[in-house]
Amino acid sequence: MPAEAAREAEAARTPGLPARLAAASIIGDVVQGGHRLDECFAPQAVPNRLTGLEPRDVALARSIATVTLRRLGIIRHALGELLEKGLPRQAGRLEYTLIAAAAQLLFLDAADHAAIDLAVRATKLEPKTSAFAGLVNGVLRNLLRRRDEFLEIAASGDYDAPPWLAQRWRKTYGDDAARAIIAAHMMEPPLDLSVKADPQDWAERLDGVVTPTGSVRLKTRAPIAELAGYKDGEWWVQDAAAALPARLLSAKPDERVLDMCAAPGGKTAQLALARAHVVALDRSAERLKLLTANLSRLDLRVDVAVADATGYQAPPFDAILIDAPCSATGTARRHPDVPWTKKPGDIETLAALQARMLARAALLTKAGGRIVYCTCSLEPEEGEQQIASFLRRNPDFRREPIRVEEGIPSEFINRDGDLRTLPCFWPNEDSRLAGIDGFFAARLIRQE
Repeated sequence: MPAEAAREAEAARTPGLPARLAAASIIGDVVQGGHRLDECFAPQAVPNRLTGLEPRDVALARSIATVTLRRLGIIRHALGELLEKGLPRQAGRLEYTLIAAAAQLLFLDAADHAAIDLAVRATKLEPKTSAFAGLVNGVLRNLLRRRDEFLEIAASGDYDAPPWLAQRWRKTYGDDAARAIIAAHMMEPPLDLSVKADPQDWAERLDGVVTPTGSVRLKTRAPIAELAGYKDGEWWVQDAAAALPARLLSAKPDERVLDMCAAPGGKTAQLALARAHVVALDRSAERLKLLTANLSRLDLRVDVAVADATGYQAPPFDAILIDAPCSATGTARRHPDVPWTKKPGDIETLAALQARMLARAALLTKAGGRIVYCTCSLEPEEGEQQIASFLRRNPDFRREPIRVEEGIPSEFINRDGDLRTLPCFWPNEDSRLAGIDGFFAARLIRQE
């Protein structure tokens, strides 16, 4: 039997080991390879680290990977304290085996001896790391002895965001707000639904509450597809903040509306529900297949167009929604890989793309028509500064301020009249009901 096949067979015979191996590999794919965490768990993932795993092992691998990325800063700090000489060179994925095991010892309910033993076994399976099995055992046992010390440091929140991001948030929002944002990112995100009608009824049926903006926030952690109303297309999953930009567009029956970067379709569904004639635009045909499937379940119809938004041509629209590609730093609670895969230069690159999309949208908007531009970013270059630049370049457009009378909480409206939500908004003793994604949105009118 070839060596690789023998290692795979040995791993399969050891309960809990396949999940740990998958988790360590996925953490490496995210941190070193820049892959998105959600994509690593998709059936079409390349590389696919989940082949042959039982559903419970997939769930365990996801739990380990998610917690690891959420607390990666303090985990790296702790391991740095324990590895006096640093990691051995050319040690394969030893770092990620250690990181995954440390996450279990510090932040998960896994048995301590199992986390250490399985990390040692994983180290022995790899030719590049087998010589370091003793090192792994020693480091993890020392971590266990100093666990209370490291958990006390973790409670400070000082290591819960990359320093460059923490510095940006302090500069933009102040020390207290930055600390609150980072603390919010450490909590499991809520599950919000947009419903076709009667949010209060669905909140009662699904054991949830209605948010101040009309979304249904669930207390349950049951599988989504098993919940009442899913198969009947009565609702869809959508963070409460993400539900606001389409509402601000105020699409009317029979209006021609363009949804730029439409997939996976949550905002598109809101526009279609208003009985507008919607063109759902996205450059990815695969992502548009997901949109089509989602809208089919909801029994909603739109026109689909595969194209690059920056070069899209069509007759002018009454309204355009631009959910622009962005750094997504406002969604770190929901996507804990984001802070560790983004780099400072990404923001400048994305801001340039956003400006091109806004420029194209301006050409596609009728006189008297409107644009709502939004991003799930906390970075002003992708929000406030982007709109200020657009208005300087386009004197035929003006800002239409957002009003409390539209059902938008006053704390969500900045001094310019734009929408700005922060992850620390909506505090609640029950973490399942607390917080909201960080979003920016501005409404623009083309003057007649």
